[in-house]
Amino acid sequence: MKIYSEVIGNIYTDTNWAKRLEGVEIEYLDLDQWTAQKSRFIVKSSTGADCAVALRRHCRIENGDILEYDAQNNTAVVIRIDLKPVLVVDLQKIASLAPDEIIRRSVELGHAVGNQHWPAIVKGTKVYIPLTVDKKVMMSVMETHHFEDMPCEFQEGREVLPFLSPHEVRKLFGGSSQELPHSHVHHH
Repeated sequence: MKIYSEVIGNIYTDTNWAKRLEGVEIEYLDLDQWTAQKSRFIVKSSTGADCAVALRRHCRIENGDILEYDAQNNTAVVIRIDLKPVLVVDLQKIASLAPDEIIRRSVELGHAVGNQHWPAIVKGTKVYIPLTVDKKVMMSVMETHHFEDMPCEFQEGREVLPFLSPHEVRKLFGGSSQELPHSHVHHH
Protein backbone atom coordinates (compact mmCIF):
# COMPACT_ATOMS: atom_id res chain seq x y z
CA MET A 1 0.00 0.00 0.00
CA LYS A 2 1.36 3.41 -0.97
CA ILE A 3 1.41 6.03 1.78
CA TYR A 4 1.34 9.74 0.93
CA SER A 5 2.40 12.25 3.57
CA GLU A 6 2.56 15.55 1.68
CA VAL A 7 0.99 17.56 -1.10
CA ILE A 8 3.57 18.60 -3.72
CA GLY A 9 1.38 20.90 -5.82
CA ASN A 10 -2.03 21.42 -7.37
CA ILE A 11 -2.97 20.76 -10.96
CA TYR A 12 -5.73 23.41 -10.95
CA THR A 13 -4.17 26.33 -9.07
CA ASP A 14 -0.52 26.09 -10.21
CA THR A 15 0.02 26.67 -13.93
CA ASN A 16 3.54 25.18 -13.76
CA TRP A 17 2.15 21.89 -12.45
CA ALA A 18 -0.72 21.96 -14.95
CA LYS A 19 1.80 22.22 -17.82
CA ARG A 20 4.11 19.61 -16.31
CA LEU A 21 1.25 17.10 -16.06
CA GLU A 22 0.01 17.56 -19.64
CA GLY A 23 0.12 14.13 -21.26
CA VAL A 24 0.95 12.42 -17.97
CA GLU A 25 -1.03 9.33 -16.95
CA ILE A 26 -2.94 10.44 -13.85
CA GLU A 27 -4.11 8.04 -11.18
CA TYR A 28 -6.90 9.72 -9.21
CA LEU A 29 -7.84 9.36 -5.57
CA ASP A 30 -11.57 10.09 -5.68
CA LEU A 31 -12.84 11.47 -2.38
CA ASP A 32 -16.29 12.39 -1.16
CA GLN A 33 -16.82 15.66 0.67
CA TRP A 34 -16.51 14.13 4.12
CA THR A 35 -13.27 12.24 3.50
CA ALA A 36 -11.70 15.33 1.95
CA GLN A 37 -11.96 17.09 5.32
CA LYS A 38 -9.69 14.51 6.98
CA SER A 39 -5.90 14.50 7.12
CA ARG A 40 -5.67 10.69 7.45
CA PHE A 41 -7.61 8.14 5.41
CA ILE A 42 -7.36 5.05 3.20
CA VAL A 43 -8.86 5.06 -0.29
CA LYS A 44 -8.79 3.01 -3.49
CA SER A 45 -7.30 4.81 -6.46
CA SER A 46 -8.87 4.96 -9.92
CA THR A 47 -6.68 1.97 -10.83
CA GLY A 48 -7.91 -0.04 -7.82
CA ALA A 49 -4.76 0.32 -5.71
CA ASP A 50 -5.09 0.83 -1.95
CA CYS A 51 -3.59 4.16 -0.88
CA ALA A 52 -3.15 5.74 2.52
CA VAL A 53 -2.95 9.48 3.05
CA ALA A 54 -1.37 10.62 6.31
CA LEU A 55 -0.82 14.37 6.24
CA ARG A 56 0.20 16.58 9.16
CA ARG A 57 -2.73 17.48 11.39
CA HIS A 58 -4.81 20.46 10.24
CA CYS A 59 -3.61 20.09 6.65
CA ARG A 60 -6.44 20.46 4.21
CA ILE A 61 -6.80 18.49 0.98
CA GLU A 62 -7.87 20.52 -2.07
CA ASN A 63 -9.37 19.33 -5.32
CA GLY A 64 -6.44 18.80 -7.72
CA ASP A 65 -3.75 18.29 -5.06
CA ILE A 66 -0.82 16.29 -6.40
CA LEU A 67 0.53 13.63 -4.05
CA GLU A 68 3.08 12.04 -6.37
CA TYR A 69 4.79 12.80 -9.66
CA ASP A 70 7.07 10.29 -11.37
CA ALA A 71 8.72 11.92 -14.39
CA GLN A 72 10.50 8.70 -15.41
CA ASN A 73 7.27 6.71 -15.68
CA ASN A 74 5.18 9.72 -16.79
CA THR A 75 2.64 9.20 -13.98
CA ALA A 76 1.09 11.24 -11.20
CA VAL A 77 -1.34 10.73 -8.31
CA VAL A 78 -3.95 13.49 -7.95
CA ILE A 79 -6.83 14.13 -5.54
CA ARG A 80 -10.28 14.53 -7.10
CA ILE A 81 -13.07 15.67 -4.76
CA ASP A 82 -16.72 15.12 -5.59
CA LEU A 83 -18.47 18.19 -4.21
CA LYS A 84 -22.25 18.27 -4.18
CA PRO A 85 -24.13 21.20 -5.69
CA VAL A 86 -25.08 24.20 -3.55
CA LEU A 87 -28.32 26.18 -3.63
CA VAL A 88 -27.37 29.85 -3.93
CA VAL A 89 -30.02 32.36 -2.87
CA ASP A 90 -29.39 35.93 -4.08
CA LEU A 91 -30.56 38.64 -1.67
CA GLN A 92 -29.44 41.54 -3.87
CA LYS A 93 -33.02 42.55 -4.76
CA ILE A 94 -34.07 42.95 -1.15
CA ALA A 95 -30.89 44.83 -0.16
CA SER A 96 -32.36 48.12 -1.34
CA LEU A 97 -35.62 47.77 0.60
CA ALA A 98 -36.43 49.56 3.86
CA PRO A 99 -34.55 48.09 6.85
CA ASP A 100 -37.70 46.63 8.46
CA GLU A 101 -38.58 44.90 5.16
CA ILE A 102 -35.05 43.50 4.81
CA ILE A 103 -35.29 42.10 8.34
CA ARG A 104 -38.74 40.60 7.70
CA ARG A 105 -37.70 38.91 4.43
CA SER A 106 -34.43 37.66 5.91
CA VAL A 107 -36.20 36.16 8.94
CA GLU A 108 -38.72 34.48 6.63
CA LEU A 109 -35.89 32.93 4.59
CA GLY A 110 -34.07 31.91 7.78
CA HIS A 111 -37.24 30.32 9.11
CA ALA A 112 -37.83 28.36 5.90
CA VAL A 113 -34.23 27.12 5.73
CA GLY A 114 -33.96 26.47 9.49
CA ASN A 115 -37.26 24.60 9.56
CA GLN A 116 -35.70 22.12 7.10
CA HIS A 117 -32.54 21.91 9.27
CA TRP A 118 -30.43 22.97 6.29
CA PRO A 119 -27.07 24.54 7.16
CA ALA A 120 -26.44 27.87 5.46
CA ILE A 121 -23.60 30.32 4.98
CA VAL A 122 -24.23 34.01 4.29
CA LYS A 123 -21.57 35.88 2.30
CA GLY A 124 -22.52 39.43 1.31
CA THR A 125 -25.91 39.19 -0.41
CA LYS A 126 -25.64 35.45 -1.14
CA VAL A 127 -26.86 32.56 0.98
CA TYR A 128 -25.21 29.18 0.30
CA ILE A 129 -27.17 26.04 1.22
CA PRO A 130 -25.69 22.57 0.56
CA LEU A 131 -27.68 19.95 -1.29
CA THR A 132 -29.03 17.79 1.53
CA VAL A 133 -32.12 16.33 -0.16
CA ASP A 134 -33.30 16.07 -3.76
CA LYS A 135 -32.98 19.30 -5.78
CA LYS A 136 -36.71 19.22 -6.58
CA VAL A 137 -37.56 19.11 -2.87
CA MET A 138 -35.29 22.05 -2.08
CA MET A 139 -36.71 24.12 -4.94
CA SER A 140 -40.25 23.19 -3.87
CA VAL A 141 -39.57 24.55 -0.37
CA MET A 142 -38.27 27.79 -1.85
CA GLU A 143 -41.28 28.12 -4.19
CA THR A 144 -43.78 27.33 -1.41
CA HIS A 145 -42.56 30.37 0.53
CA HIS A 146 -42.87 32.68 -2.50
CA PHE A 147 -39.36 34.12 -2.41
CA GLU A 148 -39.77 35.74 -5.85
CA ASP A 149 -37.54 38.66 -4.87
CA MET A 150 -34.82 36.22 -3.77
CA PRO A 151 -33.86 34.26 -6.89
CA CYS A 152 -32.06 30.98 -6.32
CA GLU A 153 -30.25 28.41 -8.40
CA PHE A 154 -27.99 25.42 -7.92
CA GLN A 155 -24.29 25.85 -8.59
CA GLU A 156 -21.59 23.22 -8.63
CA GLY A 157 -19.72 22.96 -5.33
CA ARG A 158 -16.37 23.64 -6.99
CA GLU A 159 -17.74 26.95 -8.38
CA VAL A 160 -18.68 28.11 -4.87
CA LEU A 161 -15.50 26.87 -3.15
CA PRO A 162 -13.31 29.94 -3.90
CA PHE A 163 -15.73 32.22 -2.01
CA LEU A 164 -15.58 30.23 1.24
CA SER A 165 -13.24 30.09 4.21
CA PRO A 166 -12.06 26.68 5.48
CA HIS A 167 -14.66 26.51 8.30
CA GLU A 168 -17.42 27.45 5.82
CA VAL A 169 -16.26 24.70 3.46
CA ARG A 170 -16.54 22.19 6.32
CA LYS A 171 -20.01 23.48 7.18
CA LEU A 172 -21.31 23.22 3.60
CA PHE A 173 -19.49 20.14 2.40
CA GLY A 174 -18.08 18.31 5.42
CA GLY A 175 -21.26 17.15 7.11
CA SER A 176 -23.62 16.46 4.24
CA SER A 177 -22.14 13.14 3.20
CA GLN A 178 -24.18 9.96 3.36
CA GLU A 179 -21.70 8.74 5.96
CA LEU A 180 -23.60 10.84 8.53
CA PRO A 181 -27.23 9.78 8.04
CA HIS A 182 -28.17 10.07 11.71
CA SER A 183 -26.52 13.37 12.52
CA HIS A 184 -28.56 15.33 15.04
CA VAL A 185 -26.62 18.56 14.70
CA HIS A 186 -28.98 21.43 13.94
CA HIS A 187 -27.89 24.73 12.39
CA HIS A 188 -30.16 27.78 12.64
